[in-house]
Amino acid sequence: MKDTRKSKKWIGITTALAALIVLGSQGAVIYAGAESAAHPKTPEPLSQEDSENLHAQLDSFYGERNSIALKNLPYAVKTDPISINAKSAILVDTLTGCILYEKNADELIPPASMTKLVEMYVVYEAAANGEISLDDEVPLPPESWEQNIPSDASRMHLGPGEHVTLRELLLGLAIASGNDASIAVAHYVAGTMEDFVARMNRVVENLGLVQTHFVESSGYSEKNLTTAREFATFARHYINRFPDSLKDFHAQPSITYPKAKNLSDDQKRTGNFQSFTQKNTNRLLETLPGCDGLKTGFIYESGYNISVTAERNGTRFLSVTMGGPGSNTQEGNYYRVKDNTALMEFAFSHFTDYHGTGIESVTIGLLGAKEKSARLIPAFSDKITIPITKGNTARSALESISVETELPPFIQGEIRQGMQYGKITCKMGETVLLEIPLVAERSVEKSGIYGTVTGILSGKILEAAK
Repeated sequence: MKDTRKSKKWIGITTALAALIVLGSQGAVIYAGAESAAHPKTPEPLSQEDSENLHAQLDSFYGERNSIALKNLPYAVKTDPISINAKSAILVDTLTGCILYEKNADELIPPASMTKLVEMYVVYEAAANGEISLDDEVPLPPESWEQNIPSDASRMHLGPGEHVTLRELLLGLAIASGNDASIAVAHYVAGTMEDFVARMNRVVENLGLVQTHFVESSGYSEKNLTTAREFATFARHYINRFPDSLKDFHAQPSITYPKAKNLSDDQKRTGNFQSFTQKNTNRLLETLPGCDGLKTGFIYESGYNISVTAERNGTRFLSVTMGGPGSNTQEGNYYRVKDNTALMEFAFSHFTDYHGTGIESVTIGLLGAKEKSARLIPAFSDKITIPITKGNTARSALESISVETELPPFIQGEIRQGMQYGKITCKMGETVLLEIPLVAERSVEKSGIYGTVTGILSGKILEAAK
């Protein structure tokens, strides 16, 4: 039996070629247009101004491009249940912001010393703006001296006249959770605690965190408030914006203060001083593979809080547990370690990160337009949280991903910057994990009447040749 589709194709091509012979030189133009559309050349790169306009337009069309909001997985997945002792908890993929587990994640709870992460963010931002340097020596106001700190507060053991840099104070915040260091930092960066806290509140407001509010920088006050969801949103943003904070501060195992270089003139003269070595309050640094942060917190009104991050083989997760049980620090640490180990091992055994298709752009032919080709680009990130099915590994899960690009054979007439003309589909088996629109990088006007007509005829040739 003959293949009727092949017969129709050859009839179409024969008819088109006959038309070109009749049209003569005009036929050559039409044929050249069809050839150009079938094998388009990559257009010149966008100018800086056009590139900025494109990204502004895409930011407007696709809110997910720059949103830091956490989100649910874009597909259904069955996982084993987890038992968490803390009152409130959340687990997220730091790359994509996908929520992998949550428990009472919107309950308002004082963050306690996790507040110091927001303080460190403000310092990093001020340094990035050129207001300060982390190597500045910081004068220590009386409010920051150890003897003026409440007896039940954590401390770095700062004293009058000591010489300490902003970088050392950040180590005191991250490792020893020093409230004295917190006060010294706030006064140095903003002049007063009130002005510094105003900056902290502006940070969280600008991030869209409506339940999070601070009254002082150390976390000692129960009037500081947040939720596990909002704090995880902040912590993810902090890690992604200032990734060096992990190795420079949060992953450091201990701090010794004061050292010889820190001593005041009086201490040097009299020799009347004592150095203290304190271990990092985050005990998961010692027990959880890949853990390199972040921060603990405890006041009686909050229970035992912690934010934890760990990275293995290029995939990073973040957990926040708040209101953890415990009648003393030893018990509190036991449950913090137990809960967050369970969360992290769940994450690494059930999910991995797909870092993208590698498709930065595709070139498509234009007919009946003032240019011969256009570039289409993905509208937003193609990074995905991938499920690891039972019995499989992260590697086998990644190897099972298929990527399909759906495009028309050409585009007829004008195109508009930012409009969708195709899509990329990422699948695992028959499960669609993500669809990404392919949008025009620039606008191209349609041709005049002659170009429009020849473009239509060129299109007929291409359609007939399918």
